[in-house]
Amino acid sequence: MKVLNIHNREITQPKSEVAKLFKTLATENDLMLATEKWSPMKLDKGLQIGSKGGHGPLKYFVTDYQKDNSITFQFDLTGFNGFHKFELLVSEANKTKLKHTIDMTTTGLATLKWALAIRWLHDAYIEDAFDKVENYFTKDKKSSEWSWWVERLRKIMKPKRK
Repeated sequence: MKVLNIHNREITQPKSEVAKLFKTLATENDLMLATEKWSPMKLDKGLQIGSKGGHGPLKYFVTDYQKDNSITFQFDLTGFNGFHKFELLVSEANKTKLKHTIDMTTTGLATLKWALAIRWLHDAYIEDAFDKVENYFTKDKKSSEWSWWVERLRKIMKPKRK
């Protein structure tokens, strides 16, 4: 199955300010991803080409890193053939477009996983991340709502405590 999944958010800040948050991706003080709600991204060598890692059950490695501009990850998971990418793009003098793209083809069981669960969880994950970036710069805090399906999936997938 061909998948092209794109999320955009305009942040009312110059790119240089948003880039400061971008540099914290996959660190202990990650200001890009909503690690208070979701699994953190971990990369064995940080933000550099060849670094391996992922978040939750999703595994990938860095294939391209343009400091203050973009990072591209190749999926390293059976049935997920393609990449996901974060980009910072200037839209106006004091506005930056934050963009996340998944461009892949799924095969076999991965198609079912994507269609039933991963797509919905991913969309919520990215919107929460974009909320976190936007909220860093504003007093009016944004909080994207999760769908009923995302709520159920998170409840089902939550690890059982002993």
